Amino acid sequence: MTSDQITQMFTRNGAYAFARWGRPIAPVVFGVTEDSLQTVKGACEAIVSLAGHKMAETDPELGANLMVFFFREWDELLETPNLDKLVPDLAGQVVRLKAAGANQYRFFRFDDTGAIQAAFVFLRMDAALSDMPAEELALAQMVQIILLWGDHAFAARSPLAVTPTGVTVLRPEVADVIRAAYDPVMPAVANDASHALRLAARVGAA
Repeated sequence: MTSDQITQMFTRNGAYAFARWGRPIAPVVFGVTEDSLQTVKGACEAIVSLAGHKMAETDPELGANLMVFFFREWDELLETPNLDKLVPDLAGQVVRLKAAGANQYRFFRFDDTGAIQAAFVFLRMDAALSDMPAEELALAQMVQIILLWGDHAFAARSPLAVTPTGVTVLRPEVADVIRAAYDPVMPAVANDASHALRLAARVGAA
């Protein structure tokens, strides 16, 4: 990965914007069976382990700081108690997502330093998402919440790849960027593209 490629991965609204989690991740999953629950949590554990980050049973401030919702229609979110207190303008966002025909939405909250404090993943299980293997869907979502990626980081190419034996894995170059991003000497937040040079150097060294 070159520094230019990494810069594009963390460009949002035309500006460089990088953030990683500043606290252990405490996940909770809604709307799935026990088997699917274990699949999602297993994917979370795998990506957190890759990053060298930590998980926790609970977050002392929020209880759970990673919430993953599976549902059939966006309007179901409006019936979820207190969700509007966690996601600003929830009603307006639901209207926009329905108009766009979206099947997924991710929302982040940040602490006073700008590091990721919480993430909310909303998955409307339409035909496209329902056809995806559960392991693949879960892994893709966990990759996309472990860092604050740019608007088009994975627009042209999925973060996942399929091996010749048919196993779905994280693309090696994406894994390298995640590892480098969580290097203890790297900042948890960066708004200057020079940060991409430092990431590229660590990816190259690895």
